[in-house]
Amino acid sequence: MVAWAIAKNTFKEAVRSKILYSLIFFALVMMGVSLVLDQVTVGQRSKIIIDFGLASINLFGILIAIVVGIGLVYKEIEKRTIYPLLAKPVRRSEFLIGKYFGIVLTLGVEVVLMSFFLFLLMAIYGLSTDSRMFDLGLLAAIFLIFLEMAVIAAVAILFSSFSTPFLSGMFTLAVYVIGHLTEDLKRLGALSGSPALEKMTAFFYYLLPNLENFNIKGEVVYQLPVEAGRILLGLLYGLLYIGLLIFFSSMLFQRRDFR
Repeated sequence: MVAWAIAKNTFKEAVRSKILYSLIFFALVMMGVSLVLDQVTVGQRSKIIIDFGLASINLFGILIAIVVGIGLVYKEIEKRTIYPLLAKPVRRSEFLIGKYFGIVLTLGVEVVLMSFFLFLLMAIYGLSTDSRMFDLGLLAAIFLIFLEMAVIAAVAILFSSFSTPFLSGMFTLAVYVIGHLTEDLKRLGALSGSPALEKMTAFFYYLLPNLENFNIKGEVVYQLPVEAGRILLGLLYGLLYIGLLIFFSSMLFQRRDFR
């Protein structure tokens, strides 16, 4: 209950900080895309709207996850509001978990609203489809994008539990970029012919999240079948990774000296 109260308060703070105003920019970007759609064929129009829409939801969500995640703990320390809170019978792990779920709630609202803009644009251009599998694939792609945001938010929380906002932001951004290149990184090590490099790339491959597990945008854009196992893998992988990140974040935060 304590963690949930902190989560609700974190969500309210995010709304007050006008973070949801990024939705206005997202809507303007989508409107800008719609202006050039009259110049393309109907078939290409569908691909452009869905591809750009999913990419925009992903980009805006990841930026929010990083920006909000890296500053939550630091703001509490800077404003000295964390001291009376932790003086109460509130465990540090509850505080951190509450903050994390507050971010996830904010991201969830963002994803729902941005998805609404995407579906609205599809409806305006008459791109609704009778294919049930396509509709489910699009919803699955949005769900996995949300899971990826939740993982990145957990990464941001991990770094913010012991570092400054600037360094936390840089580290989290690096994890996001490398997380989409882990397969290439492992392949590079295998082709290098250097045992040391191969071991190093293998280490980072297993340490960092493989964010491609959440990427089915290509299949959805080209209306290819998406296996249920792929979605289940993304869900289980995401939940496991988030659990580990929050566990280690709580351990680090527990040992942090606020004096």
